[in-house]
Amino acid sequence: MSSVIAQLAPEEEVLIHEFATLCLANMSAEYTSKVQIYEHGGLEPLIRLLASPDPDVKKNSIECIYNLAQDFQCRAMLQELNAIPSILDLLKSEYPIIQLLALKTLGVITNDKEARAMLRDNQGVDHLIKVLETKELNDLHTEALSVMANCLEDMDTLVLIQQTGILKKLLSFAENSTIPDIQKNAAKAITKAAYDPEIRKLFHEQEVEKCLVALLGSENDGTKIAACQAISVMCENSGSKEFFNNQGIPQLIQLLKSDSEEVREAAALALANLTTCNTANVIAAAEADGIDPLINILSSNRDGAIANAATVLANMAMQEPLRVKMQNHDVMHALLGPLCSANTVVQSKAALMVATTACDVEARTELRNSGGLEPLVELLCSKNDEVRRHASWAVMVCANDELMAVELFRLGALDILEEINLSVSRKNKFSEAAYNKLLNNYLSLKYSLTGYLSSSNIINDGFYDYGRINPGTKLLPLKDLCLQEPSDLRAVLLVNSKSSDVSPPASMEDKSSDIGYGRSISSSSSLRRVSKEKTNYPFSTRSGSPTEDKLEPTSGRNTAVSKSTTKEKGSRKGRGKKEEEKVKEEEEVAAAPKLTGEGSPDKEWYPPSDLDFCVYVDEVTKSIFPITNIEEQIEALAKYVAEKMGGKVSKEKLHDFGWELHISELKFQLKSNVVPIGQIKKGIFYHRALLFKALADKIGIGCSLVRGEYGRAWNEVKLMNESRKGLIGALPPLEVYVVDLMFHPGRLMKLRSKEADLYRYL
Repeated sequence: MSSVIAQLAPEEEVLIHEFATLCLANMSAEYTSKVQIYEHGGLEPLIRLLASPDPDVKKNSIECIYNLAQDFQCRAMLQELNAIPSILDLLKSEYPIIQLLALKTLGVITNDKEARAMLRDNQGVDHLIKVLETKELNDLHTEALSVMANCLEDMDTLVLIQQTGILKKLLSFAENSTIPDIQKNAAKAITKAAYDPEIRKLFHEQEVEKCLVALLGSENDGTKIAACQAISVMCENSGSKEFFNNQGIPQLIQLLKSDSEEVREAAALALANLTTCNTANVIAAAEADGIDPLINILSSNRDGAIANAATVLANMAMQEPLRVKMQNHDVMHALLGPLCSANTVVQSKAALMVATTACDVEARTELRNSGGLEPLVELLCSKNDEVRRHASWAVMVCANDELMAVELFRLGALDILEEINLSVSRKNKFSEAAYNKLLNNYLSLKYSLTGYLSSSNIINDGFYDYGRINPGTKLLPLKDLCLQEPSDLRAVLLVNSKSSDVSPPASMEDKSSDIGYGRSISSSSSLRRVSKEKTNYPFSTRSGSPTEDKLEPTSGRNTAVSKSTTKEKGSRKGRGKKEEEKVKEEEEVAAAPKLTGEGSPDKEWYPPSDLDFCVYVDEVTKSIFPITNIEEQIEALAKYVAEKMGGKVSKEKLHDFGWELHISELKFQLKSNVVPIGQIKKGIFYHRALLFKALADKIGIGCSLVRGEYGRAWNEVKLMNESRKGLIGALPPLEVYVVDLMFHPGRLMKLRSKEADLYRYL
């Protein structure tokens, strides 16, 4: 290598120089030889030979320098050797190949800031402009624009270009050129330079946006893509973003309908940036009929296009009228594909779009019917932080009604969110909010898991108390529980003031039947008669406790009555009476209409109705709701609940109360473990506490429901201390009281007082 480089000495003949440079030009294409040329000092003689009178020597020398300039060490050495003036002189050559190689070399070395400064100092911009203004050199315009693009990244050079009017010439040149590559490279030059905020500002002052909008109308796809990319960068400037509101957005919407996937992706990217945090542009995109093509792009084969379109749609969904319009275009069904994507960016944008669009019941229902909840829940398990965060946000939004909360729980969302929230690195604010939202909109599950409902947790129709369950245990839906045969498991307490559509009409005096389980159900009056007949029978406990919740198994369920009690009950009935009841029951079954959903699966299922509870709601609304004093309201409601649940019960006679037998009879009569709360006429702590909470919520009394151990449950209310009323200054803090529903109905006991603790604990 050293001997070849030695042939470049000034005293050697031109012919020797020609073949020596040709040899080095060919060798420099290979990395090892490139290193050897650099290490043996080959750059300096090559730069000197750029001024050779022989064009072949010039061509071979610049070609070798171009190859060497690919390495950053060689580029630094070129600057030290002041090679740029010699390279610029080659632009005056009459040989196009030499000019082309010179421009390519400048395009490489001007990637460095120092080289751009040297180019500016040596009037390099003027040389480039002369090339661009010469029509005969149009085959060099593309490379010249590439060098100019690098120059635009240098603020000082850009100011010089702007002050001398060269920038306007460049923009006009790009806009009016008929060569697609020139327009494309001009747009790329703008894109590259516009990443700098100061340069973006200067571009905006020079109205570069007009040039870009004009380039959107090019027939060349590459030019359209480059213009879209430039717009997406330029709109980081607020002034540019406003400019494109009137000019640009309609053209971009049209490009969304292009046959080219790449063009659609680039247009969607520009719209995504234009519509982010800009309501005016969002509305402009919708008014340009952008919703339909954007939704169509969600089924594209390009992940980038899908992600960009989803971003625009998510921005649109922030506006309620546009969100409704999107739902009319079946947007939730179109989201199924992106939610199932393997690309994390697409997953993140799809989940974000669910979070912004599923704000009303219709949209959530459409998402569920389209099968979108399953992949959404799976995204909660993603290892990508943004995907997990957006999926948690979407789940939080979807859990806004009980039906969706129940479905999300069935799909395992609650367990996944609980696991995420236990991890310091994986949890986020949305995952915590989604977990709480799921519980707060599925109160049956919340009460079973946590044993607590706050005053803001309003019990609605369809709530059921299954008993305590352990974390990770699945809570069966009410429908499945209703269709189960009665067993010795703990009774499920149901709150429902709505009558089933399939229930036959019944008066308050004569409730002949109550349909809702798919079986004939004896009226509450007949149940009361049966209950009265059996109250004299000895009461049997399972382990000496008068409560139903004692000794709960690991599954969280507990038996309602022991087998011995069942046998006792059976032995006390005469054979004739049994046959009479059986005949009566068969007649009722024959007379009752078929269960909704059992014989006809197409019909909607309804929970069992509770006419007694409906009466309770009506009575407390008329008699207790009008009371103006909150303390008197609470006392009146407590006495009312106690009266309906068997009256006052002293501690000494609690074990003789006979509530377990009564519950067992109800389960037998209803042929189900699900017992409507209104049909219970003998209830203890947890029956009464649930009824009190359900009725209090109906008439607006704020109270919480707390589950204790061994069948204990109680209600807590907040009241102002009477002794502190009338004090000047800030309002005193409210004090918490426990409501007595058993021993002295209506008594209010201060929380953690001795009497309150005796009420709450054994």
